Amino acid sequence: MFTSCVSSSLINEGKSNKYCQLFSQNIDVISDKMYKPLSLLEGWTQENNELVNNLMQQEAQNALSRDHVHPNVRRCASEFHKLLRKIQGIPAHADHAELELSVVFNSCTCCIAQSQFMEAELLITQAMERFLQVTGGDAGTSDPLVFWRNILKSVGNTALHPFVLYLVCLQWAIWLATCQLKTIKEFLEEMPLLFDSLTGGFGDSCRDKAKEKFLNLPRLVMDPRRLVELLQICTAIAQGAEMLNEGCSSEALSCLQAASTMPAPRALVAYTHFLSGSCLAHMSRPQMALQCYRKALETDSRCLCALYQSTLIYRQLENIQAEIQALRILHSTLLLPSTTEPAVAGTHLLPPSLLLSSQSLSTLLSLPSPLSILFSLALKCVLHGRVSEGVEHYLDLLAALHSEDEHGIRAKTVHADDSTLPKLPRLYLEAGAALLMAQRPADCTALCNEVISTTQDLLPEKVVLEEPEESGLARSGDMKEECETIVEMLLWVAAAYLLQGHCFTYLKDWKQAVTNYTRCINLLVKVCFKKRGFQPQVRSADMGVKWGIDLCVLKRLKALSFAGRGISFTQMDHLSKALRDLQLSLQVLPEYVGAGLWCGEVLWRLGRKQEAAACWEKTWSLPTQSLAETFPLYVQEHQWGPLLDSTELRHRVQELYPILSA
Repeated sequence: MFTSCVSSSLINEGKSNKYCQLFSQNIDVISDKMYKPLSLLEGWTQENNELVNNLMQQEAQNALSRDHVHPNVRRCASEFHKLLRKIQGIPAHADHAELELSVVFNSCTCCIAQSQFMEAELLITQAMERFLQVTGGDAGTSDPLVFWRNILKSVGNTALHPFVLYLVCLQWAIWLATCQLKTIKEFLEEMPLLFDSLTGGFGDSCRDKAKEKFLNLPRLVMDPRRLVELLQICTAIAQGAEMLNEGCSSEALSCLQAASTMPAPRALVAYTHFLSGSCLAHMSRPQMALQCYRKALETDSRCLCALYQSTLIYRQLENIQAEIQALRILHSTLLLPSTTEPAVAGTHLLPPSLLLSSQSLSTLLSLPSPLSILFSLALKCVLHGRVSEGVEHYLDLLAALHSEDEHGIRAKTVHADDSTLPKLPRLYLEAGAALLMAQRPADCTALCNEVISTTQDLLPEKVVLEEPEESGLARSGDMKEECETIVEMLLWVAAAYLLQGHCFTYLKDWKQAVTNYTRCINLLVKVCFKKRGFQPQVRSADMGVKWGIDLCVLKRLKALSFAGRGISFTQMDHLSKALRDLQLSLQVLPEYVGAGLWCGEVLWRLGRKQEAAACWEKTWSLPTQSLAETFPLYVQEHQWGPLLDSTELRHRVQELYPILSA
């Protein structure tokens, strides 16, 4: 209509017929170009490309992590599925194969990004079956290796070869994310040069040729070359961790050292150095392991697992100051806001954490909680002479546990089976012991009162522990756990009274000290052991092995409380009672140096000087005991009250036996 109107107007104006015809023809050509509908292939390609553009623009602004998938990915996944159903709604055709395989790639990538691995694998299988309809090939088997071998044989070196390889990459990603490392190993061994064409640019040349056929080439949501690089280093990391877990440290080390030279983001290269250090640590090469851990941190400062493992190496080498410094840095770093995992260029939809999900690797990369690290730091400082610093860490730990911000962490770490953070009453007692060592008895007493007031009412009149059957038939798990909890609570209250006794000893209030030591002893004697077929009896030496650390703590609490009460009786000149308690202490814990020296002192004051000298000589022959992490801080052998001068004691022995001394 527009053409006829224009032509009539020109004729009426007296223009030549020839000019009018030429103009009319040009208008018709322009109109055809403007209103000619797109073909199905071009329309679908345009729809795919619009989806890809939208997804890449949105996800470039949203860092994805293993636990969070942006809603835009879900929406685009749904749209890709709809587009794929439209394409697969017509018979398979060679002209549509490139577009269909591209859309399958995009749709599967979105599925994998959402951890929908079965759905992605099903889409790939269905697409390959349609592809074989075009090529006339036959999959022949359900075995994945044979299946892909037949597919690649069918495609040959045609233009579709790189598109099929793109889907092979996604299959590789699915195997890796689902920890099918054996399948990956067999696949790569069978076709070691399979991906050289992708990384070498063959895929680009084929896509350039495709552009000659289609002006709008189907776009992909990821760069296949970057995906191959990511898969290669992630596979090496996962396989190295698995070999390390199986004890093949040397083989794992070779694999990881080769992987460290691959093109990859810093975080993954740092993992290769870290795991190499773990291999060297298992091979008893701690210094070389430290070098690898240092290299991992230099490569990526967020590789905190390397810093944590360094603290364990320093502990093994007894480099206490370096260990404390590393723990301090680790704790302060863990408190910083967590940073999202940086996206690998061209593969932002599939973060490395999605592909590296094996249990072996997760165990190696695991870290204690910040509160557990703070506890280790506090204990380490107190045990190695930095008492005031350790006290501050203990108080920070208690404050964090009570703050609203840390409530969730507290619930998670205090009760988790794999947590190194003790339960709250023990932390109170540990902090109380540190405060007493820092000469703050009033603060120590306050913490002990808190433990006593919240726990004492829960204690039974008597605790009977039955010896496990030799046949290995144990009591039910609930009964055992309940029994262990009761014992723990009893030991906490007893330890609180012990520490309060130490506080009064420090203040030289001997009567109150005796009272609290006696309360501790009265609680401890409530624990009885029953051997099958016999009456309950008080035993600790041989049963401690069967009942674990709790009974070792009970034994030490007895020894410390008897010794503390004996020393207090000594200061009150109740020497007979003092000797009784000190001897009971040595009976429970013969290696207790403090009790041995004071027992000799009481014997000397009672005029039994030969016995006193023998007691001192025996005590001096004992190995020197130092504070250690084996037992809680509050049952460590530490001199809380009056001290004895060993030099003076030796002079007494020399005066008693002048000939032997000469």
